[in-house]
Amino acid sequence: MCTSTHHGSACSMLVTLLYGLEPYMDDTEESSFLQDMLMVNSLHVLIKGFRFEPVTQLTCWITPHHPSSPRAGPQQTLVLFGRVGNSDRVKTPWRLLHTAFLSTQLHERLQRFGAQKPAPIQDDAEQLAREIMKELHTLEARPEISELMHLLSKPHVQDLLSVHDTVAQKDYEPKLPPLAAEDDEDEEDSVRIIQLLKSKEPLGATIKRDETTGAIVVARIMRGGAADRSGLIHEGDELREINGVPMEDKNPEEIIPILAQSDGAVTFKVIPGTKDELEADDTEVFVRALFDYNPKEDPAIPCKDAGLEFGRGDVLQIMSQEDDTWWQARQIGDANFRAGLIPSRQLQERRVALQRPEVLFQTSRALKINAEEDADYVAIHGIHIAGLRRSFRLSKKDRRSQEMQAKWKKCEADGENHISSYQEVVPYVREPGEPYRLVLLAGPSGVGLTELKRKLLLSDPEHFGVAVPHTTRERRRHEREGVDYHFVSKHAFEKDILDQKFIEYGRHGGNYYGTSLDSVRKVLAESKVCLLDVEPHAVKLLYTTEFKPYVTFVKPPAIEQLRLSRRKVKILASCDEPMPTRTFMEADFEDMINTAQDMEDKYGYLFEKIIINDDLAMAFTEIRADLKKLEKESNWIPKIWA
Repeated sequence: MCTSTHHGSACSMLVTLLYGLEPYMDDTEESSFLQDMLMVNSLHVLIKGFRFEPVTQLTCWITPHHPSSPRAGPQQTLVLFGRVGNSDRVKTPWRLLHTAFLSTQLHERLQRFGAQKPAPIQDDAEQLAREIMKELHTLEARPEISELMHLLSKPHVQDLLSVHDTVAQKDYEPKLPPLAAEDDEDEEDSVRIIQLLKSKEPLGATIKRDETTGAIVVARIMRGGAADRSGLIHEGDELREINGVPMEDKNPEEIIPILAQSDGAVTFKVIPGTKDELEADDTEVFVRALFDYNPKEDPAIPCKDAGLEFGRGDVLQIMSQEDDTWWQARQIGDANFRAGLIPSRQLQERRVALQRPEVLFQTSRALKINAEEDADYVAIHGIHIAGLRRSFRLSKKDRRSQEMQAKWKKCEADGENHISSYQEVVPYVREPGEPYRLVLLAGPSGVGLTELKRKLLLSDPEHFGVAVPHTTRERRRHEREGVDYHFVSKHAFEKDILDQKFIEYGRHGGNYYGTSLDSVRKVLAESKVCLLDVEPHAVKLLYTTEFKPYVTFVKPPAIEQLRLSRRKVKILASCDEPMPTRTFMEADFEDMINTAQDMEDKYGYLFEKIIINDDLAMAFTEIRADLKKLEKESNWIPKIWA
């Protein structure tokens, strides 16, 4: 036992500490690390500058020199050494040592030794300390004996030894109270007594009254909850008693307070149910929610507290689909692994069909295909970048062309009015050399699609690209083939229409305008992100494994904000108006909002991202950040593309 308090003893203690750690080190790197830290000259100079307290003797005593003596673990020794810095009687240098010995880097290294799971030398250190105290009382009083007795009598040391014994004996599980004797011997073979330790976590089960027998039975077990992890309670089990309280005359609502008032262990007397156990399905199912859900606002959910709240776009892992009405799911990224109730696909889509028939099944208006640019600055100030123009769209007055009306009717016949609640997805990471996902921007005319696309393109022209459109009109002097447009003959254009080579097309002023699939493929082949703004009905044509489109729907803000942000912005006028441009009118705002709502109702299941273009700069920043994540991080794509 070291008794000197001279600074030389402190330096010797560092040597002793390093010696005590040697049996736990596996390689030269670890040995060098500890030697460099403990034997650095600056540390020893610091130690010589102040006086050590007698507490250092405890550290030396716990870390004896003799190889056969019991050793404390290296991490415990360092922690004890570092605790000296907590004393109010020591000076600032001890604080520096305390910080050094408890540094994250050092303890990360020591965690490696813990991974070896060293066995404790003994598990009765507390009893041993008491025996030593008795033995010391019989010895002649000497300073070192008095100091050791003083140390062993400190509450902190006694607590430390008690914790050591608890861990060594693995005695950290709470003790269950003894089970009550079974009174009803006739039910001995059929009744089970189950005890679960109550915590702040919910039990993870719902109950109901059986309509036939009137008994209280377990309706469902929430996957990942306490009841599910215990493996003792199952769906269909009949609850006879809870903590000795009979359940025969209780309603399910009366049972909740009984559980809430229980402390420690909860004892259930149950009769096992006869429900057939389904074979476990290890298949992982993930879905993207296409609607917002708050169980607190759902009057039909069996248990509001068991519900899972989520928002549109959240990815959920489906844990159970055994119930046709209520699925069990957990939210990806949530630290809580207990499942919650959500409406099944069948329930949610039936609800939507019954609640909103006027939106989902009304005859749609004619397709809005406009000749004007979006009502943004590119149309007014003449800023031109190939592929940004939308002049192939028909003007408002010309939009009822026979071709596009026929195409719209065909889309409706193919099921455009689609009701969807969840989209099954799988994780996806872009492989090196693989084409980027196609970025589609959709939204009503005037919402700012063209300006958003322009800002994205100008932010990194080497990374983003746009598809060059086709036209049958004559090339103007300043225009370049393949840069401004692909100039083709009317016959060639109509042949491509028949061959379904266009994503969308239209006629304006007697000329055809359109965007082809090949022009999109050309941009992707150049290892660029292709930016494309389309009418929502065209998204379905591109919704394929080849393009894996990331569809962003841009919505207008509330009409009050539209009046403020668009009051000085001009749009292209229709054919029968005297001036080529005009400012927004109230009817334009209302039409923009109504059109956006129609688009979201009919095509919302295709939209992966929805942003509100209240402020162009903020909308650009949001979508730019999303695209960076899309390219570098794992994301979720429809399972049909996998």
